[in-house]
Amino acid sequence: MGVTLMGKNVKLGIVVSEFNYDVTKIMLEKAVSHAHFLDADPVIIYKVPGTYDSPFAVKKILDKGGIDAVVVLGAVIKGETDHDQVVANQAARKIIDLSLEYGVPVSLGIIGPNASRDEAIERAEEYAARAVETAVKMARRSKLFESSSGENIVIE
Repeated sequence: MGVTLMGKNVKLGIVVSEFNYDVTKIMLEKAVSHAHFLDADPVIIYKVPGTYDSPFAVKKILDKGGIDAVVVLGAVIKGETDHDQVVANQAARKIIDLSLEYGVPVSLGIIGPNASRDEAIERAEEYAARAVETAVKMARRSKLFESSSGENIVIE
């Protein structure tokens, strides 16, 4: 049997790319509304030029402290080269590294690589909601783990 934490005990940072703004604007709106639905508080919204720039903003937010989780939102649209692969893979790798380095959940709400603009628009709300939900769940579970006695733990 698990324990559930409710209430506005999760403070979120949201990093959102301005590139492909027609997609990321939808994502940001959904992320904020879904955070409120989950009774979490998005206290920082940090806009970056592109998805590749996201790790810089994540690090700034984590350095500042007081945040329980960070949500990263972006859309990496397939072009004529493999640039989208490089952007998405490098951003994801560094985001994982920062999450582990700081011990704070950082969720990946990045559409792509290999997504068309139509696919990205179609997936925008779902990716944003899932990224927020993941961040909130991981933050709450992390708090439960930290406050547990250390024996016979089930965190859900």
